[in-house]
Amino acid sequence: MLVGTWVNSNPDTNGVARMVVTQSDGNLSLRVQAIGPDGLIDWGVADIEVFTATPSSRVAAGFTCLYDFGFAETRLQAMILKGLIVLAQIHRFKDGSRRVSYFVREYFALDHGRY
Repeated sequence: MLVGTWVNSNPDTNGVARMVVTQSDGNLSLRVQAIGPDGLIDWGVADIEVFTATPSSRVAAGFTCLYDFGFAETRLQAMILKGLIVLAQIHRFKDGSRRVSYFVREYFALDHGRY
């Protein structure tokens, strides 16, 4: 259920616009594209750790991963809810700029070619 292209349900977002989950050799990875001043910014690929809702389940209920940009890091935590991905983003600055850490929550739908 996770593999595919996920599109932000808010077309006016100024954050993450699109996520692509792929599978290779049994492992899942995530490519994030976020909104930038001149178009989409590719965050690159990160390995994701998948979680189930219960210890005995074999169905993915969510995932987590970390993007480290040097000056900042973003931890993504996702859960699947009613066919959507609810994505929590925890942004933390590491560059001494005194900018405060912040939290964003956005919703993503699987792109079935209609966007």
